[in-house]
Amino acid sequence: MLSRIDLRGREPSVGELRGRLPRTGMDVEHALPAVRPLLDDIAERGAAAALDHTERFDSVRPERVRVPDTELRAALEELDPSIRTALEESVRRARKVHAEQRRADVTTEVADGGTVTERWVPVSRVGLYAPGGLAVYPSSVVMNVVPAQAAGVESLVVCSPPQPEFGGRPHPTILAAAALLGVDEVWAVGGAQAVGLLAYGGSDTDGSELLPVDMVTGPGNVYVTAAKRQLRNIIGIDAEAGPTEIAVLADETADPVHVATDLISQAEHDTLAASVLVTTSEELADAVDRRLAERVPATKHTERIRTALTGEQSGCVLTSSIADGIRVVDAYAAEHLEIQTADASRVAAGVRNAGAIFVGPYAPVSLGDYCAGSNHVLPTGGCARHSSGLSVQSFLRGIHVVDYSEQALREVTEQVVALADAEDLPAHGEAVTARFERPG
Repeated sequence: MLSRIDLRGREPSVGELRGRLPRTGMDVEHALPAVRPLLDDIAERGAAAALDHTERFDSVRPERVRVPDTELRAALEELDPSIRTALEESVRRARKVHAEQRRADVTTEVADGGTVTERWVPVSRVGLYAPGGLAVYPSSVVMNVVPAQAAGVESLVVCSPPQPEFGGRPHPTILAAAALLGVDEVWAVGGAQAVGLLAYGGSDTDGSELLPVDMVTGPGNVYVTAAKRQLRNIIGIDAEAGPTEIAVLADETADPVHVATDLISQAEHDTLAASVLVTTSEELADAVDRRLAERVPATKHTERIRTALTGEQSGCVLTSSIADGIRVVDAYAAEHLEIQTADASRVAAGVRNAGAIFVGPYAPVSLGDYCAGSNHVLPTGGCARHSSGLSVQSFLRGIHVVDYSEQALREVTEQVVALADAEDLPAHGEAVTARFERPG
């Protein structure tokens, strides 16, 4: 079922690997012309424009943008007990992991009387996007809210698309997850219009103010991503997230059922989802194909999965050795990377580029989606080569606080003046020497 690329006996360059490996295409530039006028409209008319576009795209028009607190509480009270228990465990584990990520302020004494302190300050207000298209993602609420709360963000608003079957409110499980986490502000708006309204704010239909945010995080479709790109000079963003992807690095010791079901699990997200197997074993590749052929027709979302697995973004790469396999997965830089090999921990330690690494047969990506304690908002499209997943640090800003005494400044004046003159900026030096001139 998976197309194959045979690299055995070859050692292609990193550039060649990046060009040959399967990759999902997401043309954000193509979406920008459609998004720009929508965002301009929201900048001018605020919530009224957002609701107009919501009605046009989602065939539903909420009575108001902000969901009443009573409905959040009711959604939590009515939530299936088993789902509530699962969400509570997901939250508990995520909070445990993210609590360890908070950086401490550090003061460095550069000279006697001269210090630089790096102070970590949380973003004041953040908008957290929870998709609601092909699937409903209360887990995304957990993964966005928990690190923001751990960072100390004071004001949070969750945005999720309104659903016609729920009277123009976001899915009840989204509302329940927000309430469980203590978030009391949820907006019934999705897509690019959600990003626009978060950036510009406005007045709700009842006259109440919808405050703009400083930062927007959370995954979405190409139009959400295009809106983030368009507005990133106004708001901070986490990343330009593309379709989800999994790479599995495996050898002959891997269980083909494990590999096949993990590839299927990511393909279930979207027809553009990428599932890539990198292996030293042609026998394993054949066995995985057989398991896929057996299991895909029995899944709930058969056509979606089949389309993803047979698309140009998915495939199997054969390599001569695990070392070669590591070169391949480093070039690919997967959002999710599973290591299913002998001595998997050692192999995982040799990988440099991945959003998250899942080690061994009992750490599937699905665990990370929900209850590993790690964050599942991760870099896609090869961005793991230079970017990290969502964490407490995503919501913190480092501010350098410079504190020098008169004597400490006097001692370095000569060097400041020399560098200022070297850059032909003499007024910079004069701003220092003026402090030591005698009056008159």
